[in-house]
Amino acid sequence: MRTRRIAAVYGSPRIHAELKEQGVNCGKKRVARLMRERGINAKSKRRKMKTTDSRHDNPVAPNVLARNFSADAPNTTWVSDITGIETLEGWLYLAALVDIYSRFVVGWSMGKERDEELITNAAEMALARRCPGAGLLHQRDSGKSVHQ
Repeated sequence: MRTRRIAAVYGSPRIHAELKEQGVNCGKKRVARLMRERGINAKSKRRKMKTTDSRHDNPVAPNVLARNFSADAPNTTWVSDITGIETLEGWLYLAALVDIYSRFVVGWSMGKERDEELITNAAEMALARRCPGAGLLHQRDSGKSVHQ
């Protein structure tokens, strides 16, 4: 093998391929078993990014839906959330609004920053596409509700 560092990065399939390339005759299962017996594991390249910050002083509206995710008509109840997506160019954030009645994404926005502009753009798209009447309930994640 090239260096000792390879074992810290490579898993058993890559170690096996490297050994085979160097002319060492051994099976994939043997490499996996020997690594397991010696406590050798590949380091994961992915790191979990924290995308939720529940520690804030912002006001929190009451949870009006109380996990009752049903509606009798379209454009009466929308829910929204923001999630982080790891891409080759770094983390991007997606905000989406879903109509509870149809389970259809009525508005969305994607950007590099997880900020108010992200959800505002998604909400503006939803309002322009659906033109809901008075009485629309929009509940964000963490039980935050907004009435129109």
